[in-house]
Amino acid sequence: MVYSLTYRRPTYVPRADTNRSTSVSDEKDSSDGSIHSGHSSIAGIPEALSFDRVITGGTCPPCTTRDFMNYLIYIEHSAENLQFFLWYRDYAERFAILPAREKALAPEWTISQAEAEVLAAQTHGVGQKKLSPETAAIFKGTDFAPGPKVTVSEHAGNPFNTPPMTPTTEAASLFSSEQGDGKSTLTGSNASHITKAAGAFENADLKWQPFTVQPFREEVSRIIATYIADGAPRELNLSSRERTALLHALENTTHPSAFRNIVSTVEWSLRYQAHPNFIRWTICNGNRPRVIFARGLGVGGIVGGLVAAVLITLSGAGRGWRVLSAIGFVIGIATLVAAWKGMCVVLHGMHHRHLRPWELFAEADDSSSNYELKNPSFDSLGSSNSYEDEPWIAKYEKRNIIRKVFDREVWIQEPALRQIQDTIFIQAIGVSIVISAIVVGIFAALPRGKYY
Repeated sequence: MVYSLTYRRPTYVPRADTNRSTSVSDEKDSSDGSIHSGHSSIAGIPEALSFDRVITGGTCPPCTTRDFMNYLIYIEHSAENLQFFLWYRDYAERFAILPAREKALAPEWTISQAEAEVLAAQTHGVGQKKLSPETAAIFKGTDFAPGPKVTVSEHAGNPFNTPPMTPTTEAASLFSSEQGDGKSTLTGSNASHITKAAGAFENADLKWQPFTVQPFREEVSRIIATYIADGAPRELNLSSRERTALLHALENTTHPSAFRNIVSTVEWSLRYQAHPNFIRWTICNGNRPRVIFARGLGVGGIVGGLVAAVLITLSGAGRGWRVLSAIGFVIGIATLVAAWKGMCVVLHGMHHRHLRPWELFAEADDSSSNYELKNPSFDSLGSSNSYEDEPWIAKYEKRNIIRKVFDREVWIQEPALRQIQDTIFIQAIGVSIVISAIVVGIFAALPRGKYY
């Protein structure tokens, strides 16, 4: 079974330029309806390989979530989007099953509030919002009071001042220094994440400190330090306006709705840019040396057919013998067309694909069942996605070109992917037959040379 003969691979979608945020935002807004309705289809991607099927584990290798993650790490270099998206899905599920009394501590961040904060960030900045006189009177003398904060040194000069209850960025070092005496429950790692999160709020000109009684507050602080803060190890590609609005939302609540706008942006990037490129890349069943080798074979077949047609035409053989040159034309053109789309017809004949370089040197016990536990890329709070120090890079560079052309192969398990490749192969055969018929017809119309 194959798809329509007019099938075309998903077109390559370049990464959005941060300087073109307006056009990207317009495209995202026009696509939001299809995202939330669950009917977002992209040309060239069958339903069996849709974004939702890949994310929910409804596909087979090489189109699984693990393969998608590897593609984003090693090819597109934007794995932080998928890592954050997977964390948010899990976080929303865990928040939904909390007891009602804990949910009440983190109220929902409504769309009207989010729009108001975005507007404030565009005009005056979120940190410049004024408090009512009653609220200002309640917060007077605390870290939540408007105006400049009182530092630790200023408190030391006046014994009648009450020290701040919420540790600021400067006071965080005091808590760290007390760890040896057992006076603080903060570990070094926690203090680091809290310091980074506090720095992110300070850079956004936000004066309120997050409420520590809300559920998952520590985890949210780690997410801020990992994905949101400037210079974070997995920093998301967010505009200053988006980052400020998000931090203000997280300043007030840990409800999943606080991430609404950011998750929408990340999901749009994954669904309409990364996923189509991943499917397009997965259709290629050979590595680059093998595809170049296949293109060379295709050109060789075409040249062979052309030479055969010329020699038979110049000889005294009958016109019917010139049809034999069509063999070289059909094989050569079909191989070249398939290779132009990243496929090797020899590998396709067995429904095989080359192992990726990072798969070649994987340990034998890294089965698909425990890979996610061992692979740090599936750790939502892990380090950066740098892979330059991974051992497979040096090993693969040492392999000679012949070994790369004839690298190890594995069977393609995903049926929908095999159907796409079957369709492309039939298209290549059809194109080669049409072109070969035209070329052979031209040679058959020429008179015999009778030179030998």
